[in-house]
Amino acid sequence: MDIQLHYVEQGSGFPLILLHGNGEHSGYFSHQIDYFQKKYHVYALDTRGHGASPRGNAPFTLEQFALDLKDFMDEKGIKEADILGFSDGGNVALLFALKYPGMVRRLILNGADLFPGGVKRSVQIPIIIGYKMVSFFSLFDKKVIAKKELLGLMVTQPSIDPGSLSSLTMPVLVIAGTKDMIRLSHTQLIARSIPDSKLSILEGDHFIAAKNWEAFNRSVDTFLTERE
Repeated sequence: MDIQLHYVEQGSGFPLILLHGNGEHSGYFSHQIDYFQKKYHVYALDTRGHGASPRGNAPFTLEQFALDLKDFMDEKGIKEADILGFSDGGNVALLFALKYPGMVRRLILNGADLFPGGVKRSVQIPIIIGYKMVSFFSLFDKKVIAKKELLGLMVTQPSIDPGSLSSLTMPVLVIAGTKDMIRLSHTQLIARSIPDSKLSILEGDHFIAAKNWEAFNRSVDTFLTERE
């Protein structure tokens, strides 16, 4: 790996890795770190180019972020972990599980999507417009390139075939908010495509882990306990 990922580490026990969303950092999971460190060895990562993790020179793609996670786990000697990913972090977690299934004991996908069309148009259209604008301005101002890369992740990625999810054999929880920016039908498609997955829809928007954290933590904890 060409960079060292910044991370927060708390607790002891089986590894639980937390992956944040686009434009965020590990601090998004403050309520989950506090809660789950009582039972798990929690690692909350800053993705490449996010938070305190450097951008590096590798491609700025979700696939690269999955490779970064593999390098991180190898470096820490983590052979297997439970992984909880939110939004783009959920997409990274899913890509990682598809590529390295033996390294994932249990998987929690919060507000993930398989392709950009899974996002409601009312949310996606402003993102596309913003991406086109910063793409233009980045020709003249290098400071805008980072913003272009972040928006580009949401406009062009991910691209995951629903049929590929049938290969996942680990326990999976698919969780989203009642007013999520991800279409409910898309979240249901993800859950339906993963054998024996559990679907949980909680009151709230895309950011239920931060805004409705008590219900979110309860749902995740129940899933982890039931699948021990």
